[in-house]
Amino acid sequence: MTGSYIQMAAALLFVIFLIFAAGYILKRKQNRFGFMSIIGYQTVGPKKGVAALKVGREVLILGVTSNDMRLLKIFKEDELELTETESFQNKFDKFRSRIRVEGK
Repeated sequence: MTGSYIQMAAALLFVIFLIFAAGYILKRKQNRFGFMSIIGYQTVGPKKGVAALKVGREVLILGVTSNDMRLLKIFKEDELELTETESFQNKFDKFRSRIRVEGK
């Protein structure tokens, strides 16, 4: 009886380990081959702003609020002169943390 509990616990730990390993690998792969990056973000009020995202060969201009995100304009990559400074994930994490702080 005790042996079956140990076997079940070991199997559960192995599955949990596989889930974390897969998450780690996917996160590393996403950062290396990410096709989306934030070019800029300008606040225009409390919890409101305009973001420029580069997705593939297009630049999307988005209106962002705490409840909504709307596409304002699409540009082709060659129509604009762009400089990228940070990855999408880094800027998105900063944006999320800023919303959490303002929301409290």
